[in-house]
Amino acid sequence: MADLTKLFYPNAIAVVGASRQPGKIGYTIVKNLKEFGFQGRIYPVNPNANEILGLKCYPSVSSIPEPVDVVVVSVPAQKVLDVIDDAGKAGAKFAVVIASGFKEVGNVELEEELVRRAHKYGMRVLGPNIFGYVYTPSKINATFGPRDVIPGNVAFISQSGALGIALMGMTILEGIGISAIISIGNKSDLDDADFLEFFAEDPNTSVVLIYMEGAKDGKRFIEAAAKTTLKKPVIAIKAGRTEVGARAAASHTGSLAGNVAIYEAAFKQAGVLMARSVEEAFDWVKALSWNPLPEGENLVVITNGGGAGVQTTDTLADNGIYLKEPPKYLVEEVKKFVPPFASLANPIDITGMAPVDWYYKAVYAALKDPEVHSIIVLYCHTAITHPVDVAKAIIDAVKDAGVRKPMTVSLIGGKEAYEGIQLLTKERIPAYPTPERAASAMAAIYKYLKARKYVEERLKS
Repeated sequence: MADLTKLFYPNAIAVVGASRQPGKIGYTIVKNLKEFGFQGRIYPVNPNANEILGLKCYPSVSSIPEPVDVVVVSVPAQKVLDVIDDAGKAGAKFAVVIASGFKEVGNVELEEELVRRAHKYGMRVLGPNIFGYVYTPSKINATFGPRDVIPGNVAFISQSGALGIALMGMTILEGIGISAIISIGNKSDLDDADFLEFFAEDPNTSVVLIYMEGAKDGKRFIEAAAKTTLKKPVIAIKAGRTEVGARAAASHTGSLAGNVAIYEAAFKQAGVLMARSVEEAFDWVKALSWNPLPEGENLVVITNGGGAGVQTTDTLADNGIYLKEPPKYLVEEVKKFVPPFASLANPIDITGMAPVDWYYKAVYAALKDPEVHSIIVLYCHTAITHPVDVAKAIIDAVKDAGVRKPMTVSLIGGKEAYEGIQLLTKERIPAYPTPERAASAMAAIYKYLKARKYVEERLKS
């Protein structure tokens, strides 16, 4: 097991290849580190500059007056080995190698030599062919991606660089709080398993999301992922699910993507939830990171539209979840305000004429009913109500009930519905534009419980 403490809690970080020119990778990494608020020392390394962004420059890592824990290497591939030698002699613990031009383009020997030299000095390598890494508890943003990621409890490991940077931006748009973002690239040394072992014990992380093209050591990945699953959910987006996709992955990071059936079996063994798309993965992340786990299987759907309820029921059934009759207490509470023609089965249809306060009352009653374990709330935009007002009613019901249960919401409509979704997102209530996505996200919570139980039983036997 790799000791990653100094990678995530360094006293000093050096950026080799730091640049004075805005727009350059070496400039952006220094700027992100400084402006994201890293409290340790930042040392730009550039033999042709005296100062960058108000920080004193040094000609080499070995010329820095104190040991540095992490060296971010942003120089061309042919210069990387010299940097590794210099940093290793200076006692650096980790080399975060941004540079491309290694295994992914056929330079296997250069990559192997990079790792060999690093290990000679007791140094571990992240990369190469990466965009850097983020750890928000230490206020580290050593990337050339967006600066102001939202601190939170989701760790994201990405084998793709450009996609990883784009997904950094997507986490901001989706309001997903991040504990860590790890660009893992060619995985020449440190790989998914190393980071899973760290995040399994990390008190700042409660969900792990992986974008994976291929595994370096399948057995070790399964072992690390299984141990993590026992403590927190692991979601994987597996690239290269088709033959042509696998070829693309191989040309991208030099990764052997392998048969998707093998990965599906491996993920099942490890309790990993396999998402088929980025959208699905992010939907699941919100549901799993913002909700508690349910205390039972009684899921109730509240809707003002029968069609939305049917779509939700179908999606849940596709995922092996079948709705039960709603508890008597909840039915009696809802009866007090809905018309006689309202359906009090499950889904509970409070009808299209439902005003805002009916949503408040129904959600409040469901939260207060101990026999209700989780809730999906559906709203189809009508002329009677405004989606933002419905969102506020749901938020007020959650606050006033003083109870948190797993909940997903779908506000279905146009621009106004999206405004309501944004409001719920700010309150960390997972909300989606379609009933199917709200149902799939809720199903992911139950899938995790089932996966965790499977891993527990497998490891006991």
